Amino acid sequence: MVDQSFVARLKKVYSIYTGGLIALLILLYIGEKLFGLPPTFIGYVFLFGTIAVYAAIGIISRTGKVAEYYVAGRRVPAVFNGMATAADWMSAASFIGMAGALALQGYNGLAFIMGWTGGYVLLGVLIAPYLRKFGAYTVPDFLDARYGGKIPRLVGIIATIIVSFTYLVAQVTGVGIITSRLLGLPFEVGVFVGLMGILVCSFLGGMRAVTWTQVAQYIVLIIAYLIPVTVLSFKYTGNPISQISYGFALQEIDKRLAQIKEDPKEQEVREIHKKKAEELKAKIAALPQSWEEGKKKLEQALASLPEGDPKRKEIEKQLKEYPKSPQEAKEKWTEAMKKEEAASKPPKPYTEPPKTAKDMANFLALTLMLMLGTAGLPHVIMRFYTTPTVREARTSAAWALFFILLLYITAPAYAAFGRYELLNLVGKSFAELPSWVQKWAAVNLITVKDLNGDGIIQFGEISIHPDMVVLATPEIAGLPYVIAGFVAAGGLAAALSTADGLLITISNAISHDLYYKIVNPNISPSTRVKIGKALLLVIALLGAWVASFRLAIIVELVAWAFSLAAASLFPALVLGIWDKRTNKYGAVAGIIVGLVVTLAYMIASRFYGFELFGIKTIAAGIFGMPLNFIVTFVVSRLTPPPPAQIQEFVDNIRYPKGAVKAGAEE
Repeated sequence: MVDQSFVARLKKVYSIYTGGLIALLILLYIGEKLFGLPPTFIGYVFLFGTIAVYAAIGIISRTGKVAEYYVAGRRVPAVFNGMATAADWMSAASFIGMAGALALQGYNGLAFIMGWTGGYVLLGVLIAPYLRKFGAYTVPDFLDARYGGKIPRLVGIIATIIVSFTYLVAQVTGVGIITSRLLGLPFEVGVFVGLMGILVCSFLGGMRAVTWTQVAQYIVLIIAYLIPVTVLSFKYTGNPISQISYGFALQEIDKRLAQIKEDPKEQEVREIHKKKAEELKAKIAALPQSWEEGKKKLEQALASLPEGDPKRKEIEKQLKEYPKSPQEAKEKWTEAMKKEEAASKPPKPYTEPPKTAKDMANFLALTLMLMLGTAGLPHVIMRFYTTPTVREARTSAAWALFFILLLYITAPAYAAFGRYELLNLVGKSFAELPSWVQKWAAVNLITVKDLNGDGIIQFGEISIHPDMVVLATPEIAGLPYVIAGFVAAGGLAAALSTADGLLITISNAISHDLYYKIVNPNISPSTRVKIGKALLLVIALLGAWVASFRLAIIVELVAWAFSLAAASLFPALVLGIWDKRTNKYGAVAGIIVGLVVTLAYMIASRFYGFELFGIKTIAAGIFGMPLNFIVTFVVSRLTPPPPAQIQEFVDNIRYPKGAVKAGAEE
């Protein structure tokens, strides 16, 4: 049963918290306008102020009890679990990356919105309530009980770690971008500074601390996300409801792009990009000699300059960034060639859907992988283990969808207004470049180069990283820095909330599922929790180290995680609930085949340029997922059926009442 007095206390606490947050915003705005508070000070307030609040919640919620550490004592009310789930779900990819992808890709970016929202419906209908009824701690717990034996648990652990760690790297990347922008630090340093904010919550109190922190983080991220786009909407249309007014921006974008397509100066710039692409193609063809010659040329140029010459710094930077081997040169130059080729083509209409069969196949494949991957993400599924009852799990799924909806129906408006503002740069002289360009160029998220030497900014001379669109929009629109700082705090909240959930998931997979359930079942509960906390530190540091290499944009990294989840865990979970005949042999074989095929395609596509039917890396799971289903079905039918008690377990888990295997703490 739900404790109503507990719910009332929670409402009171979070109402006070929201009021205090709004008051802080007003005070900082007054300080900036009347007393000239510097941006650096405001950045420090938002970064350390919000992290201090999250840390305080973590300290208050600290626990050594197993049920509290793993599933928050199973007493989180539906509304608050919905907010925590939404925060856990709406990662840096949703907050930072999704609107950025929409702003730069137009219609094609809608795959992310349709896939993620559709996937959450699948999760709420097909999986979440039934796993809550099962009443364990983790996804591998379910695989063990449903399929029997330690092998299903072990392959589930491996899949969980691979999926969650890939996702974790994306979140730490987002934290690094925001921290480096707020504090003016290099990205590689910002990653590790931001890591402290991740650890203060999850380390102290596990899922209990993470849950109540995520509720606070959701409040920050949704207010921060809505303010700039509401102001922009009112600025251009007189209507503050951006979700219904951004049609104006879409029309203006398509008009402007049509003009850019026919502009002779733009055509001149596109030709320059075409020549650069051809030069890179020639360099790739001439490897390894071209790599050796390029390195030698830079070394000779550096040696010819006297000490103290300002040009030395630039050449030293080029040498540092120069590929370390011919193989790395091939990867970097191929990626650069593809970018130049894309920039050499006229801009497509912003609202135009995919035209070719190849583009449409990629769009649909990505949408499907995001949907099925959503329903197979271990860190999201774990949130439904924290509610008091099965009914509360169903209700919390509906609340979570509502809280997610608030951001997802706003993202297209954000993208449209952001794109419109960016297009306002075109036609200005380089002498008029606004200050925000230099600020974001300092963290390598935008470059503007006068390629044709006319002193005027052309569309083809602007290169923007998708991850900067949301964070830079307040500054682009000329809003006070306090709003820009608050948006960064919102992005930080989104990244921290998901990173916390992922860290808990990975550490639980090792400490609970692997060590306790397989290696040493006699370990004491307090030792299990201590091992989980130690693993949090190790995994967090490893994630930050990998993120510092900037392997891909945030949205791409997240899409990899979703493809892996769709191809490995989703079939085993769905068939485990809805097909009595599926057995452990089929499930294990299916997970292995789906995971291996998807990983192989990702590596071959991302690093060696291999493509099958034109499918891109981010939709790689489209090959592994159906193979998983087929292998699971066929192998299950060719091997003995599950024992009678397992088949009865499957029947019972689908009934709407009761709990099949609730923990002792319930």
